[in-house]
Amino acid sequence: MYSQSIHLDNLRLLIVDDDSDTRQILTLLFELEGTEIMSAASAHEAIEVISNFKPDILITDISLPDEDGYSLLPKVRNLQALKGRWIPAIAMTGWASAADQEYSLKAGFQKHLCKPINLDELLSAVASVVNFNQCVLAKC
Repeated sequence: MYSQSIHLDNLRLLIVDDDSDTRQILTLLFELEGTEIMSAASAHEAIEVISNFKPDILITDISLPDEDGYSLLPKVRNLQALKGRWIPAIAMTGWASAADQEYSLKAGFQKHLCKPINLDELLSAVASVVNFNQCVLAKC
C-alpha cells in the first residue's frame, strides 16, 4: 500500500503502458506528488507525445501492443538527444527473473521493476533516478 510521500514537484513523467487502469493509477499517484504526467498506451503513441512533451523520466512497460519497451527506449533517447537532452528510464514488467532484470539494465534502463508494481518502490525508484541524473548533470 502506498504510504510515503516523496515530493517530485515539477518533474515531468511519461508513462507508457497498454493497461488503462495502470496508467490511471500511476497518473493519480504522481500528480499527488506534484509531477506533470503524460501517458501513452503504445510505443507509437509515446513517440507522438514526446514530440510536444519533454519528459524528465520515461516509465514504460516492456510488453506493449505495437513494439516492446526495449525498442522504444532508443527511439525516445534519440528524439531527446536531438533536443540536447538525455532521459533516464524505468522498466515495468511482468518478466521478473534475474536474467530479465540484467537484460533491462543492459538495454539502458536505470531501474527494472516487476509487476504488480509496489507504489512505494516505484516512487523510490523515480526519486533515485532523479537524484542520480541530477548528480550526473552536476558532475558530482
